[in-house]
Amino acid sequence: MRIQIKTSLLFTFITAGIILFLSLTVYYFASRFTYNDFLKRLELRARITARIHFEGDESTTAAFQELREQYLSALPNERFFILRYDSVSGSVKNDTGPQLPQSFYEAIVDNKGQTTFKLVDHVHYAGILHRDRHNDHFLVISSATNLYGETVISNLREILVITFITSVIVVFTVGIFFSHKVFAPVRQIMNQVKDISVQNLHLRLKEGDGKDELTELSRTFNNMLDRLEASFETQNNFVSNASHEFRTPLTSIIGEAEIALSRERSCEEYQQTLQVIQQEASRLQHVTKGLLQLAQSGFDGKKQDWGFIRIDELIMNVKRTTDEIEPNNRVKVSLQMPELEKLVTVQGNEHLLHQALSNIVLNACKYSDNKSVLLSLTTSENRIIIVIVDEGIGIPAGEVKYIFDPFFRASNTNRYEGYGIGLPLTHTIIRLHKGDIRIQSREGKGTTVIVTLPSIC
Repeated sequence: MRIQIKTSLLFTFITAGIILFLSLTVYYFASRFTYNDFLKRLELRARITARIHFEGDESTTAAFQELREQYLSALPNERFFILRYDSVSGSVKNDTGPQLPQSFYEAIVDNKGQTTFKLVDHVHYAGILHRDRHNDHFLVISSATNLYGETVISNLREILVITFITSVIVVFTVGIFFSHKVFAPVRQIMNQVKDISVQNLHLRLKEGDGKDELTELSRTFNNMLDRLEASFETQNNFVSNASHEFRTPLTSIIGEAEIALSRERSCEEYQQTLQVIQQEASRLQHVTKGLLQLAQSGFDGKKQDWGFIRIDELIMNVKRTTDEIEPNNRVKVSLQMPELEKLVTVQGNEHLLHQALSNIVLNACKYSDNKSVLLSLTTSENRIIIVIVDEGIGIPAGEVKYIFDPFFRASNTNRYEGYGIGLPLTHTIIRLHKGDIRIQSREGKGTTVIVTLPSIC
């Protein structure tokens, strides 16, 4: 069952329960009011009957008789009975009255003048004990059927049932309409997700400007697509470039081995061959290591340790690593620290970020022949900005856009050792941390690398 229908049914059940509770409450109090009103009218008739029958003053009797006839409308099947009660023996003389249970007469006597009610075969009885001026005791009983009250309650019951059924239908219809409206963004997200495949992982869901759960869902999907796209790109780069990069050193190794084995050679010739094989094998090892790092950088965010990292401390660690690898470096660190620690703290993997920044700094040292390199840290609102400026050979203007392609090397880097893996790896790592990396360069003047990362604020 679709969530839209489930939501509508749940909304209908809850609303129907509330309506049913209110209907039962109205029905209960209405029936009690109607019933009590009828009993009071029946009691009033019993008391007026006693006054009319036992009042000695003819004017008073006439007044009560007139009051009953003019102001008290007759009840359905209304009847009156006056029975003599023997207080000594406790017996009731009932020659013409209704055959009622003895317990009813006893209850009238025990109530000592208070009205006693009894329902027998849909007929209501009201009885009181009356003592005349001669100290004789009589039971005055009035009876009637509550046809009007039963009709009112029956009509009310039918109205409430019809209203309940109609309300449930209306509520369910309205629930379907509103759930259709509410889940419209969900259907839109589903349709957008269906259009995304391996061939177009660059597509993203529309997030909107809201702060509700649907916006958060779209943002979560987009983050997942970012990770998937990065993973696919790195894996595709690995597959597409591995064969090309492996072919050259493997061809050299095989060729040198075949030449060496083609005939007898001197020790010097064998040593030269082994040196070539060693160099090509070392190159193959570097390429393999770089490819594996590039492939593993497209992780899903759970396989690596993910925590909070102080970027100022990370930069100092990068400086110590640079000092170990390039003792003659001239890297200067400039830190502009904000008052809040959170402004220089990011959430991510420390090892990967360290590797990314180290690649940039070591490239700056290598391609500037260990000239001055400035490594600076600043903050702007909720962004951390890391800038690396060198005075190296720079990058030709037409080649800057290819600098993040795996195994691409600028045309002016022939005299420097490298494999074109460091910057693509750095780009992937920064992107996985929801950051941005930009390069500004002038050939022969130097290069500026700007890395922007989101702080946890």
